[in-house]
Amino acid sequence: MTVTAPTSAPPDRVKPSRALLSVSDKTGLIELGRALADAGVEILSTGGSAQALRDAGLAVRDVAEVTGFPEMMDGRVKTLHPMIHGGLLALRDNPDHAQAMRDHGIDGIDLLIVNLYPFEATVAKGADYATAVENIDIGGPAMIRAGAKNHGFVTVITDPATYPDLIAELRGNDGATSLAFRKRMAQAAFAHTAAYDTAVSNWMATATGQSAPPQRSFAGRLAQTLRYGENPHQAAAFYTDGSNRPGVATARQWQGKELSYNNINDTDAAFELVAEFDPAQGPAVAIIKHANPCGVARGDSALEAYRRAYDCDRTSAFGGIVALNTTLDGATAEEIAKIFTEVVIAPDADEDARRVFAAKKNLRLLTTGGLPDAGAAGLAFRQVAGGFLVQGRDNGHVGPADLQLVSARKPSDAELADMLFAWTVAKHVKSNAIVYARDLATVGIGAGQMSRVDSTRIGRRKSEDMAEVLGLREPLTVGAAVASDAFFPFADGIEALAEAGARAVIQPGGSMRDAEVIAAADRLGLAMVFTGQRHFRH
Repeated sequence: MTVTAPTSAPPDRVKPSRALLSVSDKTGLIELGRALADAGVEILSTGGSAQALRDAGLAVRDVAEVTGFPEMMDGRVKTLHPMIHGGLLALRDNPDHAQAMRDHGIDGIDLLIVNLYPFEATVAKGADYATAVENIDIGGPAMIRAGAKNHGFVTVITDPATYPDLIAELRGNDGATSLAFRKRMAQAAFAHTAAYDTAVSNWMATATGQSAPPQRSFAGRLAQTLRYGENPHQAAAFYTDGSNRPGVATARQWQGKELSYNNINDTDAAFELVAEFDPAQGPAVAIIKHANPCGVARGDSALEAYRRAYDCDRTSAFGGIVALNTTLDGATAEEIAKIFTEVVIAPDADEDARRVFAAKKNLRLLTTGGLPDAGAAGLAFRQVAGGFLVQGRDNGHVGPADLQLVSARKPSDAELADMLFAWTVAKHVKSNAIVYARDLATVGIGAGQMSRVDSTRIGRRKSEDMAEVLGLREPLTVGAAVASDAFFPFADGIEALAEAGARAVIQPGGSMRDAEVIAAADRLGLAMVFTGQRHFRH
């Protein structure tokens, strides 16, 4: 079959005389129906949409009357008919199309208002396989694609949020829509069906046990355009994925200027980290700078946790992101407000905290209503030249029962607690990662170095710097537990930790030289456990 382009350009203005409305989301439907009726537009509709319009006193013609067929097969077949698709797809200025319409009694459909079965919401409620399949819309996407393809003559609306735009367009153009508007709505329509198909295909991949299906796509909804990306010369935008996972994408912003690209990235890193700590076991605070933690701590109160996290690296904390796993209170807000902070994110903030921050116009306060599930499954992806990498989220977790003691000396209960705390933090530090911890607070962090020994030394140096600031006789790395996100390939890393005064080490193990590393730990009197799990973060 040879497809030829139309010989003439579509008109700029098209005044719709006939509309088809078939929506699962009835938001704004009646107001739109009234506006169309006032403009003299005939309304076709189906099922619940038709009933809702009639209940509001509007004249509606059933699609079944147009097609000559009743809705059948539990509603699976109602709009899949030439009388509908011919009315959507016909090129009004093409003589052959016009003759076909006359020959078969097909009237044009100039305006299509459709949104689709709530597939994602159905799946989110835990629907079984059969129910999920039954909520895959077929007729809706077919009509949307037909109308969007023929946007030279047909206006397609798929989002109730756009109804006011349509009404304003009609009123501003004497009941017509402009070609520019129809093009913009067509793009949104194709994006809508693409996102819908993405949700269905990704759900089905999971439901059928395919971790790497032959084709994979992702979809998002624009949340905001950003001033720029990581740097001022880069354009950027923020899209949400519809999962409603608590975090920066779902948060309420109480104050402060618009979040930047880097703000969003760093705030997400901070909140994902602090969510690892169960608030039932006490408050936790994480301070993030450039996607790496510069201080993390637990405490008997949020204020104590913040102060201890801040004391890990006060220099880097300036201009950072602060995340809490519990409600932000006034006393903690006052402490945070003593230095410049870009963003504070927490499940909630009391009135005292909001009042304190109200005086800090440049500080953004976000509340989420909850914490993301750190153990939840999901996908993470990253673009590379010519493609993208997809992997499961790093939701790995270890507890005391998962650890293998490999050293002669057994860690004390306090050392074991610090080991597991440091291990949790190390999961969120860029590789190569080394985290020193004492009394459930980080006291030195080395991140993102090409050499693990360098990360070890950086963490020690930061602790030494803070010892001077805090007036301590010795850095807090003395007596600390240390986590390494991956194994130590040589004994020199263990020796560097011992020089820093560390007393216990948690690491994955698995090096060809594990025996040499263990021997070094025993020689230096360090307790060491293996997790059997790695946390590279690139």
